[in-house]
Amino acid sequence: MKSLLLLIFTLHRASAANHSLDYLFIGITPGASFPEFTAVAQVDGSQGWYFDSNSRNLTGEWLRNNTDVQHWKLITEMSYRYQEVFKVSINKTMHLFNHTEGIHTWQWMIGCEENGDGTKRGHSKYGYDGEDFLSLDLNTLTWTAPNDKKQEWESTPKATDQKYFLENICIEWLEKYVEYGRATLERKVPPEASLFQKDSSSPVVCHATGFFPKAVMISWQKNGEDLHEDVELRETLPNQDGTFQKRSVLTVSPEELNRHNYTCIIQHSSLEKEMVLQVSGRKVSGGGFIDVIIGAVVTVLIIVIIVVWMKKKKQQSAYQPPAENLQCDRDEEADGE
Repeated sequence: MKSLLLLIFTLHRASAANHSLDYLFIGITPGASFPEFTAVAQVDGSQGWYFDSNSRNLTGEWLRNNTDVQHWKLITEMSYRYQEVFKVSINKTMHLFNHTEGIHTWQWMIGCEENGDGTKRGHSKYGYDGEDFLSLDLNTLTWTAPNDKKQEWESTPKATDQKYFLENICIEWLEKYVEYGRATLERKVPPEASLFQKDSSSPVVCHATGFFPKAVMISWQKNGEDLHEDVELRETLPNQDGTFQKRSVLTVSPEELNRHNYTCIIQHSSLEKEMVLQVSGRKVSGGGFIDVIIGAVVTVLIIVIIVVWMKKKKQQSAYQPPAENLQCDRDEEADGE
């Protein structure tokens, strides 16, 4: 489950100099082979801490070994509290949709980013069963929702509370975590690269894996000239060890491959010079592609829910958000610190 949640946080960041802190909370109805509540924090794409309702323990060694006891206690208590809040939230939302049975989920993603130029950004969005139903506009303090019932949400202090959290507490915690995890977050691990295809008529895959930080560029050249057609760049995915992997797929005919000189170019901050792989030296596997399995167990239900939600596939349904409030307010932080 931990590694599956890493997949969710493969969000695009503009620069390696940026720092980001993202939280994801997921509630799921009983009966699935997953914890009923899961919370995870990601710092620059690396897992800061993880909590679920089965273990009821907060884990995150590089963070725990460096953070103060009061802050760790605050995060633990916050996780316990949200476990109970999400039980209520998912039940209320099921009732709104007249759902009485089946597997359903309630998701909340909230986080902030501090860029190298000093600018700061925040985001907060909610989803039900994988659909994006509510997101916060920090500039106007308004919610984007499928219908006018969002006004009932706006009448609560939630938007103001979340704005304060994102622009103040979240940034403070981000800076704290970056300092604690600097050795991990600023390490540089070079990629391992390979070229392969299923058979002579299949697409050619240029695959880079095991690299850190996340930012990487994979491009193609044809006879020494940059190639943009017939190329599909895939998402950057996490590995279980905290590194990343990425692939780019070249689809041309066998005749074209033999007639021209194709190369894959990989650029990464850990490399003194770019890696150049000749397509002529590719490996033809003679079998199917083997995708890296992320985590010990990959559950199709959760992947579909999250991927659909992240792609913001809109569902025009009546919706009224449950009224839980952000618990990480200024008074609680003052008490915790």
